[in-house]
Amino acid sequence: MPLLAEDLLLLALDDESGKAIVDSITLPRALAGAVLLELALAGAVLLDEGGVKGRKGRVVVGGTAPADPLLADSVALLGGRKPMKPAAAIEKLSKNLRDIMLERVVANGWVREERGKVLGLFPTRRWPAVDESHERQVRSELYSVLVDGVTPSPHTAALISLLSATKLAPKVFPDVDKKRITERAKEISEGEWAGKAVRQAVDAVNTAIIVAVTVPAVVASS
Repeated sequence: MPLLAEDLLLLALDDESGKAIVDSITLPRALAGAVLLELALAGAVLLDEGGVKGRKGRVVVGGTAPADPLLADSVALLGGRKPMKPAAAIEKLSKNLRDIMLERVVANGWVREERGKVLGLFPTRRWPAVDESHERQVRSELYSVLVDGVTPSPHTAALISLLSATKLAPKVFPDVDKKRITERAKEISEGEWAGKAVRQAVDAVNTAIIVAVTVPAVVASS
């Protein structure tokens, strides 16, 4: 099954232009949040709510490492140092993640990489769609939940929570009333579709993403 981060990246790329519809600060952190949620859904990481040695609310590694190489490397990265707060874990996981995920979706045959230059000097890259079948399926599942009111699977609910945190849901479905789809995405994000451990991870990841993408923007504008 494709990773949450792969689905999120496909949704964040415009199929025709091949350019991201989300800014360069938000995208890598959203992808890192997707990886962290994937690990939480698999039981590979959890938030320590026991508060042992001051670790309350920190990401701790536990359970069996996932088979997917990227997820396994992420577990090793998080487990190889002191337990971090979700925001710090997202920053750590986000390094080079955008390029790694782009390589994966290219290798899957869903998009292709095109290189060019602006004014013959500045290099550019874009990733227009090649095989849209998987993305269409993802969009169909999202639409059934966000517009038709169908109960989501944990995977789809986690993806919607990421779309909500990054305010991407209205951009993914621009023809749907913005307020309606934003409220429905928020409702799903805050819903009881997962167990307590995953629920805690979702809340922590969403908060961390919002902070991670808001603070640099505020600093840049001040």
